Amino acid sequence: MRTIARLLGQRTLVCDGAMGTVLHAAGNSLDQALVALNLSDPGLVRSVHDSYVEAGVDILQTNTFGGSRLRLANHGYSDAVADINRAGVAIARAAADAAGRQVFVAGSVSPAVTVRQRAKTTATERRAALRSQIGVLAGAGVDLIALETFGYLDELVEAIEVATEVTDLPLVAQATFSTDGLTLSGHGPEEIAATVVEAAGDRLLALGVNCTLGPQGSLSVLERLAEHAAVPLSVQPNAGLPRRVASSRFEYEVDVDYFARYAKRMVAAGAAIVGGCCGTTPEHIRAVAAAVSAVVAEPAGRLVTRARRRSAPEVRPPIGLFGDSGFVVGGHLSLTDGDDADPARRLADLARRASDVRRAGVNVLSVRTEPGARARISAVSAATQFQQQEGIPVLTSVSTVGKTIMALQANLLGAHARGVHRIICESGSPALVGDYPNADGRWEVDSVGLVELLVGLNAGVDHNGLRLAGRTSFEIGAWVNSGARDLEAELRRTRAKVEAGVHFLVTRPIYEVDGLERLAAAVDGRVPVLVSLHALRGFEEAEFLRHEVPDVAMPDAILSILEHSGAAARRVGVELAVELAERARGLVQGVLVDVDDDTVALSEVLRLVRPKVLSHRGSAP
Repeated sequence: MRTIARLLGQRTLVCDGAMGTVLHAAGNSLDQALVALNLSDPGLVRSVHDSYVEAGVDILQTNTFGGSRLRLANHGYSDAVADINRAGVAIARAAADAAGRQVFVAGSVSPAVTVRQRAKTTATERRAALRSQIGVLAGAGVDLIALETFGYLDELVEAIEVATEVTDLPLVAQATFSTDGLTLSGHGPEEIAATVVEAAGDRLLALGVNCTLGPQGSLSVLERLAEHAAVPLSVQPNAGLPRRVASSRFEYEVDVDYFARYAKRMVAAGAAIVGGCCGTTPEHIRAVAAAVSAVVAEPAGRLVTRARRRSAPEVRPPIGLFGDSGFVVGGHLSLTDGDDADPARRLADLARRASDVRRAGVNVLSVRTEPGARARISAVSAATQFQQQEGIPVLTSVSTVGKTIMALQANLLGAHARGVHRIICESGSPALVGDYPNADGRWEVDSVGLVELLVGLNAGVDHNGLRLAGRTSFEIGAWVNSGARDLEAELRRTRAKVEAGVHFLVTRPIYEVDGLERLAAAVDGRVPVLVSLHALRGFEEAEFLRHEVPDVAMPDAILSILEHSGAAARRVGVELAVELAERARGLVQGVLVDVDDDTVALSEVLRLVRPKVLSHRGSAP
C-alpha cells in the first residue's frame, strides 16, 4: 500500500486496457467464459499481458473479470473458481516479473452477478461468491484488488466490505455510469464518492469510473468525482461505442490520438490512474502512457461533501379495481381475425361490440388478442379506445411471445401514458404457421417475468434497474387455468405469480368447479380471483374444446346435456354458464363473461348472473 501510494503521489500510473476485446479479436466469442482461457489457452492470455507491458503500463489486471462462482455457473465452471483465478494471477505475475521494471498486478473483480442474475440472488449469496474469489486472488499474490464496473452501489459496498475482511491489500473501487451520469442504481458521482470513501476508509487506494462511457463521458464523471472525493482517482473509459460487424463480431472505432488527448485532460482533472476498458488495445495504452508522462494531476478533493444513501423506492399500491367496484361483473372481448382487412373499419366494428357489451350491464371490460397467423389490431390499442369511449375500466392482456423485453417495456409505458393501467400477463402461444407450427415461439420472459417487469415499473425502475422519471401505477393481473391437465404444476406457477407481485388472477373459461376449488385453496385469499365463463353454443363446440384444445376440463355431463339439447343448445349453454357462476360465487371475487358475436347470449348470461352474485355479495357494483 505504501509503495503504490507513494508512486501515486509522484506521477500518474498507467493501467492496462481491455482484455476481453483483445481475446474477442483473437476469435473468442463474447458469450463464453473468457476467464476459462486461463486454463485452456494460457499462452494467449499471457501474450495480451505482454503486449500491455511492452506498451508501458504500471498496472496489469488479471484475466479474472467475471470469475465469481455465480457468474461461472452460467458456463458450467462453478467448481473451477479457485483454479481459474489462481491461474489468472500466475499468468499476470509472470508477465509483470518479466518486465524488467516495477509492474503491479491487480486482481480484477467484477460484480458477483450479472444484471439479469441480480434479481434472483441475495446479498448473502453475492458476498459468499466474492469472498471465495477475492480470497483466491489475495492468496495467489496480487498487489492490489481492482473492483471494476459496479453499476449498483450496494454491490460495490458489499465488495469493499468483503475485500477488507478477506485481505489487507489496497483497493481500487470503480463504478460504471450511464449517459445520464448515474449508475444503474440511480446514484450520482457525489453519492458514490461519499459512500465508497466511508466504506473503504484507509484501504482505498483510488476511487474511479470505468466502462460504459467513452472518453468524454468518463471525463465528465471524473470531474464530478474530483469535486467530492479527497482521494486519488482512477479512470478507464471505453473506446466509444461498439459497431456490430457480423452476427457475433463487434469493433470499436475511437482512434488512438483522440483517446490519448482525453487521457491528458483526465489527468489534469485529477486522475492518478489512467487506463482503458472495452475496445481499448495495447496501441491505445501506448499512446496514453506517452501522453500522460508530462502532465501534472490536479489534487483531488477540491470540494468534499457527504451525500446520503438513497433508500429503495417505495412501491405504489394498486389502483384498487376491486375496492372501487365491489364484486366485478365484466365482459371479455377477444380480438380475432376479421373478414374486413381495413384496420379502421375493423376497429370501428370492435368499438360497436364494446358498446354492446357495456349496454349489457358490465362494469369491467377485458380485451385480449387471440394468437393467429394474420396481422391484427393490438389489445392495447383497442383497450385505449374502448376505455375512452365507454368510460369503464378495461383489463388488457399482454402476451410475451415473440417480444423482446425492451419492446414489452416500451409498449407498456406507452399504454400507461394513454391511461391503460390494468394488465393481464400471459406467456402466450406462437402463431400456428408452417410445417413446424410451434418452431418460431420465442420468449425472453414468460408471464412471471412480465409480472416482475411491471412491478419494477411501478417502483420506478426499468428491467435493467435504471430509474425512470416517474413511477407507473399498473394494476397487475395474470391468467391461470384451473382446468389444466397437470393442475399441480399450474398451481405452482400460480403461486409464483402471486409471489412475483400480481394484484389479481383471471381464470381461463371454466366448465367445472373442482379445479377452481383447488385454485382458491392454493391462493388462500392473498389476491382476488376473477372467473371466466363461456356460454357454449352447442355440442360441437364442447366436443372441439374437449378433444382439440389442450388443458380444457370439459365434463362428460356437459357433453351429454348438449348432445341431447337439439335446437335449444344455445339456451342450454347460457343456463350452464349461469349455473357455474352460482357454484363459483363463494370462491371468487368476480366473473368475466366471454363475448362472441352473439351479444344477446351475453345479455342473457349477465341478466341471470348479476342478481345471483350481487345477492350473494350483498352490494351493488
